[in-house]
Amino acid sequence: MLNWKSLKENRTGKAILANMVLAAVSLFVNGFGVYLTIQANIGAGPWDVLNLGLSKSLGILYGTASIAVSYGILGIDIILKEPIGIAMFIDAFVVGKAVDLFNRLDVVHKCSSIKTGIPVMLIGLVIMAYTQYTYMSASLGCGPRDTLLVALAKRAKKVPIGVVSITLLSLATFIGWLLGGPVGIGTLICAFATGPIMQMAFMSVKFDATHVHHQHLGDSVRVFKEKKAA
Repeated sequence: MLNWKSLKENRTGKAILANMVLAAVSLFVNGFGVYLTIQANIGAGPWDVLNLGLSKSLGILYGTASIAVSYGILGIDIILKEPIGIAMFIDAFVVGKAVDLFNRLDVVHKCSSIKTGIPVMLIGLVIMAYTQYTYMSASLGCGPRDTLLVALAKRAKKVPIGVVSITLLSLATFIGWLLGGPVGIGTLICAFATGPIMQMAFMSVKFDATHVHHQHLGDSVRVFKEKKAA
């Protein structure tokens, strides 16, 4: 039987599996939040401008483009020798394919005006913020993009992380726009409102992301090996 401490610290194989399920479910719901920000139809978030631009230019599904970008970034994280966790691989796959599923089901029609688009986008961002909390609670790694941001910030020592973040988002938006991705007021809302909304969500559940100790992939594998040996 799992106890709270072993679950929180991923001390056993069962705890890791339980947290993998938590991460997967959280990311699936997070995908619905992403889907809403796209259906708001007032311009997508920076990374989604890139994903949608790739989807449009290559004639592939959003999810396929998202997975390609996510695993590409994950590869860069590995090259830069940043800590990698199991949930990062789940993140790279689940969110994009969740958006594809919601698109296929046509759960929410695209908004036809900015009056409906802004509320839908904000709801999407709130969903993404709370699911980010549950995802991070699994303690199995941050997202590939967040890891890349930290990696770049560590290497650009004299440049504030906020400047690094804006530069990275601007680059993703610019490349996505060149590929035909949707840029608009929603892009600015996502770029500047995501952080404050996430902070409010974390405060509402008394969650401090800096206190989460994410388990590295190697440590997770070691736990499973010890269980098998036992």
